Amino acid sequence: MSIIDRPRPTQVKAHAGTAEGPRPRWSIGAPPRFGAPRIGTTLGVLSGVLASLAPGVLPRTPTAQAILTALLILLGLAVVSLGRIAVRRRGFGDGTLRKRWRVPALVLAVPAAAIAVAQAEHWQNRLRSAMGVAQVDPAYWSLWAVWTALITGAVLGLCAGIRWVVRRLGRLRSAMLLAVFGVVTQAVLVPAVVDWRRESYAAANAYVDPTLEQPVSPGRSGSPVSAASWSSLGAQGRKFVAGRPAQGVRVYIGLNSAPDLNARVALAIRELDRSGGFQRENLVVTVPTGSGWIDGEAASGLARRFDGDVALVGLQYSNAPSWATFVFGRSAAEESARALFTAVEQRISTLAHRPKLYVYGQSLGALGGNSIFTDDADQDRRTCAALWAGPPANHVHRAGATVLANASDPVVHWSPSLLWSPPDLTGTRPDAPVPQWLPVVSFLQTSLDLLGALDAPSGHGHRYGIDQGTALGSC
Repeated sequence: MSIIDRPRPTQVKAHAGTAEGPRPRWSIGAPPRFGAPRIGTTLGVLSGVLASLAPGVLPRTPTAQAILTALLILLGLAVVSLGRIAVRRRGFGDGTLRKRWRVPALVLAVPAAAIAVAQAEHWQNRLRSAMGVAQVDPAYWSLWAVWTALITGAVLGLCAGIRWVVRRLGRLRSAMLLAVFGVVTQAVLVPAVVDWRRESYAAANAYVDPTLEQPVSPGRSGSPVSAASWSSLGAQGRKFVAGRPAQGVRVYIGLNSAPDLNARVALAIRELDRSGGFQRENLVVTVPTGSGWIDGEAASGLARRFDGDVALVGLQYSNAPSWATFVFGRSAAEESARALFTAVEQRISTLAHRPKLYVYGQSLGALGGNSIFTDDADQDRRTCAALWAGPPANHVHRAGATVLANASDPVVHWSPSLLWSPPDLTGTRPDAPVPQWLPVVSFLQTSLDLLGALDAPSGHGHRYGIDQGTALGSC
């Protein structure tokens, strides 16, 4: 063979192929070749876009929508990659026919995505009209597209970088490096992140809002005569006892008010005795959310419901956000609620004049309050009435209770069972259109909507109004 018959370096092809046939790998210096993406790539991206634009329960920002779209696109591409590996190992076909369908697949995918965007905009505007929120404009979808591309590109770039490192180091060295990274993460990074989050939660709990005035009324915890000091109540406790209206007794015991649960419960009973809470006609055990928050709208509604002749008592069990407490410390909410209610119930049983006993809880507080009772009959026997607002998965004892659950509240919808079955929306109030349930997709959609559950206007999403108190039933 003469020199001129030898193949040029830029024309040498690698022997490695793909499921769609051998693909040329040109050496450095050859111009890049652009064309339609492979059919699997088109389908992976399209499936992610379609799933992410399925109807949700709340209006979304373009950034939030882009995060969901990018995650589902990446998931679709991962499934396609696994499929390609399986096909390649079985040696199905040379890919010639599939190459011919790349352009038609792309041509069909583009209008399908456009139709999905139009339907998503229609649904978003229906939700926004029901909630009095501004309609979606063209800039919304421009931002969505840009953020989706940036997030998807960043993750794909990271994956490509990891693959490059694996090729350079080899599988054995890469596995050893991964093992070292896992050990360091478990031994150093995870504890550091946990400690940092705990410190941030503690700092938020200790923050003293300068706009809040320490109460002077003896009917409030944190007052000069209270055994629970103003500084010990925590950020949410200080908001609660300083809240308006001024009538009524408000007792609150923070995490730092006593060293353990039993001591905090005993202090709550002493505070009710000292403040005259047991002399009121009505007494409401209010179970806070994860961070210790008791909705001021509920407190105002209860004061209106009983014309000021009411005592409210709450016990903080965590300083972490509700989602963190729900995942990692849900039992604390249940133990705290049961301990406080039982102590109040026992103290009332010794009194000649017994106040009427009620229970109120919102969100994680509803689950904590619900755990006090073994069943509906037990709830009816031990209380005058109960009110649950925004109960997670809409799962609470209902007999003798008032349940406030917005149809647009993702907390009410969300449950692991949402992966394979529709949500239980029994007794929800139709404040906005409810999306049709889709297996897996509805779970992902609702999980994203949890992040914006408190951003909705009052009366929608996970926001409840003064009717949390005024709607409480009677004996």
